Amino acid sequence: MSDDSFIREVEEELRSDRLQSIWKRYGPFVIGAAVAIVLATAGYRAWEYYTDSRASASGDRFLAALNDAGEGNTEAALAELRSLEQDGYGAYPVLARMRAATLLQQQGDAAGAVAAFDEVAADGSAPDAIRDIARIRAAYILVDSGSASDVAERAEPLASDSHPMRHAAREALGLAAWKEERLADAKALFQQILDDPAAPRNTMQRASLMLDLITATGKVAEG
Repeated sequence: MSDDSFIREVEEELRSDRLQSIWKRYGPFVIGAAVAIVLATAGYRAWEYYTDSRASASGDRFLAALNDAGEGNTEAALAELRSLEQDGYGAYPVLARMRAATLLQQQGDAAGAVAAFDEVAADGSAPDAIRDIARIRAAYILVDSGSASDVAERAEPLASDSHPMRHAAREALGLAAWKEERLADAKALFQQILDDPAAPRNTMQRASLMLDLITATGKVAEG
């Protein structure tokens, strides 16, 4: 055996001994880490399946309620929506509350609908966009069933130049002012809608119509 061969064998033995020593010292930690990764992955997959299943079930129940409402089975729809409010998953409880309030409005229960929308608007756990929509929905109902101050209480905070729902808020405020024959105030609000290039086309068309009606009264100076 040459010196080189002997040296290589010695080095291989030393490496083997080192590896065994390292494994004895750190092997349990390596195995533990591997097991932890496997368990974490399995747990994540299980949770993902669980949440998807709950969301799917809530979605099916919500669609069933919408179908009942569409077929005129209002009481059955309301019962399912109220059940979803209690035990639905994800965004479905708040969506159920919004839809239930809409059904109350369609049934002619303006006070009940406003109260339901107000509850959503006051719910700090609901998304801000949903809360703002609830405020606007209540404001529109109150144009017919409440006072201008009732409408303003809900719509004015949304009517600022930077708020994304300012057009709907200004329309509700303008309609409330028109109803109370505060025509100058109504005109200013509808004009704000027309002057805003970001206003939706349908909202601008309605604002233009209201301005024509105000002008036709002859009670407000042009300009």
